Amino acid sequence: MVETPRDLATRLAIRVEAVCRHYLSNGHRQGRYWLVGDVRNTPGRSMFVRLKGPGSGKGAAGKWTDAATGEHGDLLDVIRESLHLVDFRDVAEEARSFLSIPSPDPGNWIGGHVPAPRGSTESARRLLAMTQPVERTLVEEYLRNRGITALSETCVIRYHPRCYYRADDYAPTETWPAMIAAVTDLFGKLTGAHRTWLDPGGFSDANLGRAPLSTPRRAMGNLLGHAVRFGTGCDVMLAGEGIETTLSVKSALPHLASMAALSAGHLAAIAFPHTLRRLYVARDNDPAGDAAMATLFERTRAVGIEAITLSPRLIDFNEDLRLLGLDALTARLKLQVAPQ
Repeated sequence: MVETPRDLATRLAIRVEAVCRHYLSNGHRQGRYWLVGDVRNTPGRSMFVRLKGPGSGKGAAGKWTDAATGEHGDLLDVIRESLHLVDFRDVAEEARSFLSIPSPDPGNWIGGHVPAPRGSTESARRLLAMTQPVERTLVEEYLRNRGITALSETCVIRYHPRCYYRADDYAPTETWPAMIAAVTDLFGKLTGAHRTWLDPGGFSDANLGRAPLSTPRRAMGNLLGHAVRFGTGCDVMLAGEGIETTLSVKSALPHLASMAALSAGHLAAIAFPHTLRRLYVARDNDPAGDAAMATLFERTRAVGIEAITLSPRLIDFNEDLRLLGLDALTARLKLQVAPQ
């Protein structure tokens, strides 16, 4: 029989109270719930695990929510976080050990037995599977603190409350809240993910909301030619370097389908939909932006696409949005877009 993560979570849910007593030993039962401080077994009462409920769906047994942080998950998450495990394979082995289930034959596990290659598209897929919507999370706060209001088409952006970070191969593993963005190809197929680790202490002029790390932004998977996409469009689109830059322009021009290439080099290599006839390019005011624009304009001319540069007044469009305001940014962009 093929064993999946859902199978394991379902089996754990059948023994939910035993799981809680073992992995969340600092908590206690109260009625239909197990109460504890958090998923890492801290004493307290903020997190509650359902001890009774259906096998799946809303209100299912084994599902938990932390009222203090908004985090939620299943009993596999409880095992991972309470034991500080990194690889899902270790989580699965621990769950099978608790349930007294023999390990499956190699190759007979779907969704996690074989570790995904580091930085691969499969790693990106698994990371996104562990995220949640951004509403009422630190990601929403981060974006709004940067002046970004165009959040209606940001389903490709997700929140991970404890995303792993290592400064290098020899550094210890840390966990930080993170904004996770899905990178897709022209047909919507996932090719990678972009991580922005966030400062749980909030926004400041010094960190702009990002975590105090040496590299608070990293990408994984297959990125060349692909992008983080906001909205659907075919003949007229916007392309920008970073997520914040692209969403800043979209805050001023909300109906314009947009794509964030994630760097100047990737912006120069972004793939064009075959129906595209006009491309607005939100550039940054730096040498890398100059080089990207030169390459991109050569490519658009070669295939008959009209390319129009949108230039910020300051360093980038997010700085324009934050320091000059939405009205000033909108007025400036209206002078640069085609009248029609």
